[in-house]
Amino acid sequence: MLSQSLRHIAPLRAKRVGLRARVAKWLEMRQTRAALARLDQHLLRDIGLDTVQANAEARRTF
Repeated sequence: MLSQSLRHIAPLRAKRVGLRARVAKWLEMRQTRAALARLDQHLLRDIGLDTVQANAEARRTF
Protein backbone atom coordinates (compact mmCIF):
# COMPACT_ATOMS: atom_id res chain seq x y z
CA MET A 1 0.00 0.00 0.00
CA LEU A 2 1.31 3.42 -0.91
CA SER A 3 1.98 5.92 1.80
CA GLN A 4 0.02 9.16 1.81
CA SER A 5 2.79 11.14 0.11
CA LEU A 6 3.33 8.55 -2.62
CA ARG A 7 -0.39 8.49 -3.47
CA HIS A 8 -0.09 12.18 -4.28
CA ILE A 9 3.06 11.76 -6.40
CA ALA A 10 2.00 8.74 -8.47
CA PRO A 11 -0.63 10.58 -10.57
CA LEU A 12 1.83 13.40 -11.23
CA ARG A 13 4.39 10.92 -12.56
CA ALA A 14 1.74 9.30 -14.75
CA LYS A 15 0.81 12.70 -16.21
CA ARG A 16 4.46 13.48 -16.88
CA VAL A 17 4.99 10.15 -18.63
CA GLY A 18 1.84 10.75 -20.69
CA LEU A 19 3.07 14.19 -21.72
CA ARG A 20 6.48 12.83 -22.69
CA ALA A 21 4.86 10.12 -24.80
CA ARG A 22 2.61 12.67 -26.51
CA VAL A 23 5.53 15.00 -27.29
CA ALA A 24 7.56 12.05 -28.61
CA LYS A 25 4.64 11.09 -30.88
CA TRP A 26 4.32 14.68 -32.16
CA LEU A 27 8.04 14.78 -32.95
CA GLU A 28 7.81 11.44 -34.76
CA MET A 29 4.87 12.69 -36.85
CA ARG A 30 6.78 15.88 -37.67
CA GLN A 31 9.78 13.89 -38.90
CA THR A 32 7.57 11.53 -40.90
CA ARG A 33 5.75 14.40 -42.57
CA ALA A 34 9.06 16.12 -43.39
CA ALA A 35 10.28 12.89 -45.01
CA LEU A 36 7.02 12.62 -46.95
CA ALA A 37 7.53 16.14 -48.29
CA ARG A 38 10.93 15.11 -49.67
CA LEU A 39 9.66 12.12 -51.69
CA ASP A 40 9.57 12.41 -55.46
CA GLN A 41 6.54 11.53 -57.61
CA HIS A 42 7.77 8.01 -58.31
CA LEU A 43 8.04 7.15 -54.62
CA LEU A 44 4.73 8.84 -53.82
CA ARG A 45 3.06 6.73 -56.50
CA ASP A 46 4.54 3.62 -54.87
CA ILE A 47 2.73 4.43 -51.62
CA GLY A 48 -0.49 5.44 -53.35
CA LEU A 49 -0.29 9.21 -52.97
CA ASP A 50 -0.06 12.06 -55.40
CA THR A 51 1.85 15.31 -54.89
CA VAL A 52 -1.22 17.24 -53.75
CA GLN A 53 -2.10 14.66 -51.08
CA ALA A 54 1.51 14.44 -49.88
CA ASN A 55 1.86 18.21 -49.65
CA ALA A 56 -1.43 18.51 -47.74
CA GLU A 57 -0.28 15.89 -45.24
CA ALA A 58 3.20 17.40 -44.93
CA ARG A 59 1.70 20.82 -44.06
CA ARG A 60 -0.41 19.42 -41.19
CA THR A 61 0.80 20.41 -37.75
CA PHE A 62 -0.77 17.74 -35.51
